[in-house]
Amino acid sequence: MKRSTATWAISAIVYLGIIIIGYSVYANMNPKTEVTDDHNSKKSDQHNSKNEHTDHEESDMSEVIPKVAYANGITTVELKDKNNNAPELEVSHEKLMHLIVVSSDLEEYHHFHPEEADEGIYQNKFDLADNSYKAFVDIKPKGLPYSVQPNEFHVGETHQKNNGNKLTLDKNFTKTINNQPVELKTTEFDVNKEITLDFDLKGAKPELYLGALGHVVILDENAENFIHVHPVSDNQTVFKTEFTKPGVYKMWAEFKFGEQVNTYPFVIEVK
Repeated sequence: MKRSTATWAISAIVYLGIIIIGYSVYANMNPKTEVTDDHNSKKSDQHNSKNEHTDHEESDMSEVIPKVAYANGITTVELKDKNNNAPELEVSHEKLMHLIVVSSDLEEYHHFHPEEADEGIYQNKFDLADNSYKAFVDIKPKGLPYSVQPNEFHVGETHQKNNGNKLTLDKNFTKTINNQPVELKTTEFDVNKEITLDFDLKGAKPELYLGALGHVVILDENAENFIHVHPVSDNQTVFKTEFTKPGVYKMWAEFKFGEQVNTYPFVIEVK
């Protein structure tokens, strides 16, 4: 009897052991807690990713808003930050402000340097012909994020709306202004790729203009995307930039010879 009881007890212990071992194997193969944690982790990663994306967008947003107006031969730029205060500007290429003004058909191009007339008010005197224009206020506000955006304004009664321009692509990349030829050696332009803009000045030596050997401004055909680049070094008329969208672009390359600043226009296609 005692032996039978002992045998039963041993069998029960072995059976219980088998159950425990079996459950452990099952738990390892089906870890509920780990699955739940992994799911929560994925949700957390998605949330963090969204926050990072939002932060990135906010960092790219301008905290300085320019307003551009024209009257009686004077272009006025008013600057306000998000608290409605006039921001302090840093000097960039020898000037507090570079104002690029183009006509709606992209035929007229002007590079101005308005001077401060009052706190947050900058003005430039120049007679513009009747037309629609877009202005690009290129500044460096101290301690505030800023990106250049188009400001549309009109002069006179003739308002030509910019719905995209039918620009003619250049086939000849040598232009002559005031008897000085300049050739754009780069003829192929690929999207999302660093592009080297190499200008051959045909033996001429440009003078420093606004602290650099030259300036290049580029706009898409709708005059919405603004690019302003400077030479890669102090002794080369070579520039580097990148196009994020394919399409037709117009660029203006500025070089100074003597007391004259020549502006060379080129129409290119980015593929």
